[in-house]
Amino acid sequence: MKKWLLIILALSVSALFFIPFERSITFTETKTEQPEQFFLPLKNEDTFQLVFTHSIHLTDVIESYEVLPTNNLQLLSMEYSDVAIGMPSYAEEGQTLHYENGVYTLKYMDAKLKEFTLHIGDVDYKLDLQHKGRIIPLKEQLVRGKSYLIKVKNLSLYDKMKGVELND
Repeated sequence: MKKWLLIILALSVSALFFIPFERSITFTETKTEQPEQFFLPLKNEDTFQLVFTHSIHLTDVIESYEVLPTNNLQLLSMEYSDVAIGMPSYAEEGQTLHYENGVYTLKYMDAKLKEFTLHIGDVDYKLDLQHKGRIIPLKEQLVRGKSYLIKVKNLSLYDKMKGVELND
């Protein structure tokens, strides 16, 4: 009887190792045979921002996202200070654009994404992930010149051991 109890206990503990439990933003390297995965646990805070310096204007752009219960991403807004090359000067359907104190804020009503790809440029401009008051400099954590698929996943202990946790 003790033998069966130990076997059941060992199988239960092993199964827990593979059960996804921690919701995380994942960054998976693209265009490679053996992609490396980086992750940041959400820890009950479902919003984050990507802050980058626009390579032409040399001003900061802030993209705000919310993680939905379905693990899809909702693009909430984009803030920027120049509407020239690459930055919208008007709102399209499902968007609103406000200008106040030198800052344009483009808000999105229903911009849901399952995932998106982020290219880490090999230039010395800011690219940060902000979450829960933390600032994570992505150009110090990820490889410049590579692209990463950004997606929200529930990770198991096994997934976490295979990946690299992003930290500030």
